[in-house]
Amino acid sequence: MSLRSLALLLLSIVTIPLPAVEIVAHRGASYDAPENTMAATRLAWQQQADAVETDIYLGKDGKIIVFHDKTAKRTGGGRDVPIADLTQAEARTLDAGSWKAPQFKGEKVPLLEEQIQSIPAGKRLLVEIKVGPEIVPELKRVLAAAGGTARNITVISFNYDSLVAVRQQLPELKTLWLVSHPAPNAKKAPTAKPPPSVAEMIRAAKAAKLTGLDLQYTWPLTAADVKAIRDAGLELHVWTVNDVAVAKHWRDLGVASITTDRPGWLREQLRP
Repeated sequence: MSLRSLALLLLSIVTIPLPAVEIVAHRGASYDAPENTMAATRLAWQQQADAVETDIYLGKDGKIIVFHDKTAKRTGGGRDVPIADLTQAEARTLDAGSWKAPQFKGEKVPLLEEQIQSIPAGKRLLVEIKVGPEIVPELKRVLAAAGGTARNITVISFNYDSLVAVRQQLPELKTLWLVSHPAPNAKKAPTAKPPPSVAEMIRAAKAAKLTGLDLQYTWPLTAADVKAIRDAGLELHVWTVNDVAVAKHWRDLGVASITTDRPGWLREQLRP
């Protein structure tokens, strides 16, 4: 091979564009600010996240409460009370910031409406339903009141039935099925169900007319698996990645988005 041919070959390799991937802020910029608060949401937008992921329960008054854990103990000021046993107003009295750092003392549990109204043009909110289909009518009401549309809202959930209900009641919205996978060396409970196969996930997602899959980063997917998911007309996303090598692995496999606690940092790490 001549020097000129070698130079042209090297130039072509260098200039191959890397796969584009969106960055989703997990519960907001939760590495730097208390998760699922407006502080974390606003910081995620400042860090140029493409989307913010948030979590919702249904309170005992039938209103939506933005929270991740089943109880308020860890991030709600130490009160060991189930979120489902609180009204929205009671949840709003929790101190959702002090556990993270003193400067966040008094940070409130946000309203989903506040998060929706903070979305910049061209960005999205990934709303994770933490409960069953009973929340969907109230979600529909909140989205209509706050300006949540197919342009800026995607619904995600581990609860397959909840996603089916969203498809029935809010058919215009994108829906992603969250599916976990144990890490290779993780201890498995004797009664733990094995994760579904790629073929099973594809069949279930297609049956419910879901938009795609949002998989834990520990899934041992191959390029052939990714092709099968795409050939089925499904999107593929991955969560929650705070390691550069892992992020590059999934980016190179061609996922649509990577969810991370550190959106600004991870975007910088993935720059060519």
